[in-house]
Amino acid sequence: MTARPGTFDGGDGCVEWVREVLGRRRSDLARAPITYLGSGLDNAAYRVGSDLVARISTATHPAERSARVRRESRLLAAVADLSPLPVPRPRLTAAEEGLLVCDWLPGRPLLEAPPPMRAEHAAAVGGALGGLLAALHRLPVEDAVRLVDADDAPPAEWLEEARTLTARLGTAIPALHRAAVARFLGAPPPEPAAHRVLAHDDLGIEHVLVDAGGLRITGVIDWTDAAVTDPAADLGRILRDLGPAALDAALATLRPPPGEQPELCLRAGFYARCLLLEDLAFGLDTCREAYVEKSLAGLGWLFPA
Repeated sequence: MTARPGTFDGGDGCVEWVREVLGRRRSDLARAPITYLGSGLDNAAYRVGSDLVARISTATHPAERSARVRRESRLLAAVADLSPLPVPRPRLTAAEEGLLVCDWLPGRPLLEAPPPMRAEHAAAVGGALGGLLAALHRLPVEDAVRLVDADDAPPAEWLEEARTLTARLGTAIPALHRAAVARFLGAPPPEPAAHRVLAHDDLGIEHVLVDAGGLRITGVIDWTDAAVTDPAADLGRILRDLGPAALDAALATLRPPPGEQPELCLRAGFYARCLLLEDLAFGLDTCREAYVEKSLAGLGWLFPA
């Protein structure tokens, strides 16, 4: 049996290891074509045949790898039953090897769509994502905490991190928006949420798959950061990436109690501003122009002159 490679960088040794693990678990996959797709902070991904994707945990400690895979498998199975949008349903869990095989979802990340097309379809996308959030929020918290951890970082902590990032960004923030950014950083943060819900907790447009034509959502991926957290957090990501019309449409579908909506919108705007500064720094640090471009566009509605 081939030893697990120390790193998953797309080399031939990694592909053959994936093939061997799959073959031992499912004989019908032993001869399936396998293509390396890429790596992130938490996983490396491989296309398996035409309808599956294998995700390999990059955690170095075996117990941590196993725990991560079991957690994500349970979460995705539960979310697939709840979600009105397609999510990657688990088909094979090999926790000891750090491998999870899920359905392949068609489409491309919304981040890759031209900005004018994103703007044209922002409200429709926002409404659909609001439906996803409504389904997640309906899961009782006592059930959600069996699937994911809590993300309890208070708004004050978010604001302090945004201040640190902004000091590092310097002139990367266009002069037109610096006064608005400074006013935001100097204002007090909102009060923490009164309750928590199940959330994707990383619902940026890089994780929303769409078709090539009308930007119909074909899937929501990368649930690694899912958590029990503030219901405004993912609304803030929708506002950050797609603008106010998308947020309004998401709220119309989510339908929070009328008395809660003003505070929910206030916190969503706060998170959107913090997250935009974070994404701008990430894009510059990693030379990912798409993140820089969308962050600079978002300055127009989140930090108007």
